[in-house]
Amino acid sequence: MSHISTPFDQPSTLPYQLPPFAEITDDHYAPAFQRGFAEQLAEIEAIASNPEPPTFENTMVALERSGALLARVSAVFFNKSSADSSEATNALEEAIAPQLAAHQDSIRLNSRLYARIVALWEQRHDLGLDDESRYLLERYHAEFTLAGAALDDEQKETLKRYNAELSTLTTRFEKNLLADTNDLAVHVEDASQLDGLGPGELSAAAQAAADRGLDGYLITLVLPTGHPWLSSLTNRALRERVMEASRSRGRRGGDHDNRELVLRIARLRAERARLLGFENHAAYVTADQTARNPERVAEMLTSLAPAAARNARAEQQDLQRVADESGAAFTIEAWDWAYYSEKVRAEKYDVDTAAMRPYFEAERVMRDGVFFAATSLYGITFTERTDLVAYHPDARVFEVRNEDGTPLGLYILDLYTRDSKRGGAWMNPLIAQNALLDQPTIVVNNLNVPKPAPGEPTLLTYDEVGTFFHEFGHALHGLFARVTYPRFAGTNVYRDFVEFPSQVNEMWMLWPQVLDNYAVHVETGEPMPRDLIERLQASASFNEGFATSEYLAAALLDQAWHRIGADEEVTDVAAFEARALADAGLDNPAVPTRYSSTYFAHTFSGGYDAGYYSYIWSEVLDADTVEWFKENGGLTRENGDRFRTLLLGVGGSKDPLDAYREFRGRDAVIEPLLKRRGLDA
Repeated sequence: MSHISTPFDQPSTLPYQLPPFAEITDDHYAPAFQRGFAEQLAEIEAIASNPEPPTFENTMVALERSGALLARVSAVFFNKSSADSSEATNALEEAIAPQLAAHQDSIRLNSRLYARIVALWEQRHDLGLDDESRYLLERYHAEFTLAGAALDDEQKETLKRYNAELSTLTTRFEKNLLADTNDLAVHVEDASQLDGLGPGELSAAAQAAADRGLDGYLITLVLPTGHPWLSSLTNRALRERVMEASRSRGRRGGDHDNRELVLRIARLRAERARLLGFENHAAYVTADQTARNPERVAEMLTSLAPAAARNARAEQQDLQRVADESGAAFTIEAWDWAYYSEKVRAEKYDVDTAAMRPYFEAERVMRDGVFFAATSLYGITFTERTDLVAYHPDARVFEVRNEDGTPLGLYILDLYTRDSKRGGAWMNPLIAQNALLDQPTIVVNNLNVPKPAPGEPTLLTYDEVGTFFHEFGHALHGLFARVTYPRFAGTNVYRDFVEFPSQVNEMWMLWPQVLDNYAVHVETGEPMPRDLIERLQASASFNEGFATSEYLAAALLDQAWHRIGADEEVTDVAAFEARALADAGLDNPAVPTRYSSTYFAHTFSGGYDAGYYSYIWSEVLDADTVEWFKENGGLTRENGDRFRTLLLGVGGSKDPLDAYREFRGRDAVIEPLLKRRGLDA
């Protein structure tokens, strides 16, 4: 077949090698993938069959140089399929997933290549390597070994079958979830049912309905179980409809039911773990994380659960009291929690987060909050590049420069929800800095904020502001990393460390210097009143029993699915989930798990399998780091430079816990986390 030229064939000539999105069509992806597979396989064969003895240069460096075309097309395609999918990209992703898994296996299970890596690894201390190069060799040896490179040929064939099927199933899970999430959007024809929503929310719901050719209003679902509008809607029946729609995703029967996929994915992962010499998938995953084993994970999660559940029950009593006093004749249910917690928050702290939305206009939050904090801390500046075209009209491109004006990279913000975008919020790189290939950096942040009608301001919820700061922390990690090798670029760190920088960045949301700068009323221009700011900061730990319980429920559910042994038979998703939550003491019906199994994208399609614990595991470091910033003067350039140099800037080029010790002067302690979440009593 003759070669079909594509925009991916060579590095882009646009600034920062920004992919030429104006030239890329859906027809370009498949041929670029096929050529990318072929090119890298030829490069790998040349390394593996090299008659010269293995050297760091002819094996490790050559390995790092391989696969450039495949990397270019993969970064663009998987960003597109997550943020702006189509029938064509959905079909191609299902087709390409097993091919990509097979391609990766052909590299990691290559016996001749592995032999060269092992030979170098055995003499790693005698090769005169710098620290980053030696760590590269150690990481490759560990990853190839865990991937099954030492298995015999028959075992490798079995492993390849597992990997191919898992790649297909996890892709199907994600596509089913997106389709069911769209199908289950709640249609409301009577505006009176939406009492409690502000003008911006009503505008967004009307626009969502209009986009689908419907009259009235449409409440599109978000990825977690809860929905941000549940805190505002006064109509209890509608709150129940929204909650029930959210919780029914992936378990209604029909083409988009994920229950059989959950069972099959969990089974395959257990069988693969046994093949690779592990008791279960959780043991396999944590063996190459900072946690090292699932027992340490379980010890932490289960030690926190009783106090979290106790605090949630106390909060529930407060909610019930307020409901009773208002004349409500019902017991607090899951769909009531957000609504009545806002009433309790108002009673205790005189804070109404829904009424604060006019102070959280998105453009102001971005420029005078998120960007301002980064400039204050690191000296970096942001300039919008309207001359550069992103992958969707809503995605905006910003050039980021260091304090001295030298280029740092491009930042792309894709703020709004749409039917073609998967739920949740995330960061991913389009290209990641490394010296070996002389590559710059482009990072993307995706959020799912409802888009109001043209001309209407975008007002963020309190939680959406927090999410923005969180995801931008990932973006900073990606922008700041300065490494030699592609393997260590950006956020390529242990999965149970990757959330640490993003969680630290959340602290600036309520930092007085930052909040004063962005929290300005969208209509009057008045700053948020000082007493309101003080009350907001005082209420920062409010509802932590609920928040910790719903998170721990999901983290323990993820662990339960992945501590199944290969001989253990599970046939009922709902029963398994109920038992796992009951065993943890987190089966309070009013506090549902943040993600139920059939829409738990993190663990069944998002790469956090047996790793959802990472958020609270990283939060130990985060809370300890926040204390360091407070002790050392907060938002200063000196503090920013230290954090950037010793932690964010190293990317994955050294053990992250070693990097943390160098930054902090000791290991992290858990007490700041316990205090933050109200678990220290």
